[in-house]
Amino acid sequence: MRTLVIGDIHGGFKGLEQALKRAKINPDDHLIFLGDYVDGWSESAETVDFLIELSKTQPTTFIRGNHDDLCHKWIAQGEMPQLWVQQGGLSTIESYKKTGLKKAETHLPFYEKLVSYHIDKENRLFIHAGFQNQKGPWHEYYETTPYWDRTLWELALAVDKNLDPDNKFYPERLKIFEEIYLGHTPVTRIGKTTPVKAATIWNVDTGAAFKGPVTIMDILTKEFWQSDPVWMLYPTERGRNVY
Repeated sequence: MRTLVIGDIHGGFKGLEQALKRAKINPDDHLIFLGDYVDGWSESAETVDFLIELSKTQPTTFIRGNHDDLCHKWIAQGEMPQLWVQQGGLSTIESYKKTGLKKAETHLPFYEKLVSYHIDKENRLFIHAGFQNQKGPWHEYYETTPYWDRTLWELALAVDKNLDPDNKFYPERLKIFEEIYLGHTPVTRIGKTTPVKAATIWNVDTGAAFKGPVTIMDILTKEFWQSDPVWMLYPTERGRNVY
């Protein structure tokens, strides 16, 4: 059985399908999705539909992303902050309208069951964004931190290759887990479109919301599979590139 981690999707259902096919998923593979299933391309509702069906036949773990949290609040409570609408939420609203707004309510259990993070038996952490507390994500004061924080990734980039892990000043947050897998901050910001390792962290958000692909990675072998750049699969759309 493989454990495969999947980066941000942002409504790019075609990209997800393509990446899964290229990874040649087996029924016993454990798929860990790092969040941000919605907001960006035009198939957010279709993406969630697919994930719900997939979970019926495949071992899956679904992490909550910041965009998923915002979408959940829209479906459950009607909240529509302007920032969310501008940052991809509009495409999600239109996707649900296209497929029938009643479908949004049927997806509520999916959003409600998303987890803030997952820790496996080998002490590897899977989280959407990061955490700030030096004692670990279970000590966070704000429950939304695991799907909004960028400081953990920024810290890893800053110390990688510049500070030995045995140095007394090495950040405590980077010592807690054997490995950390996250998304949220596209590696395209540092000119990459493949998974990037910094310190103990693997960033698997390869910019699918913008100009990059959806990525799946085997956490043991570090082999990865990618879709075509998602924007090429939606040639008449701009995803989150409009912002």
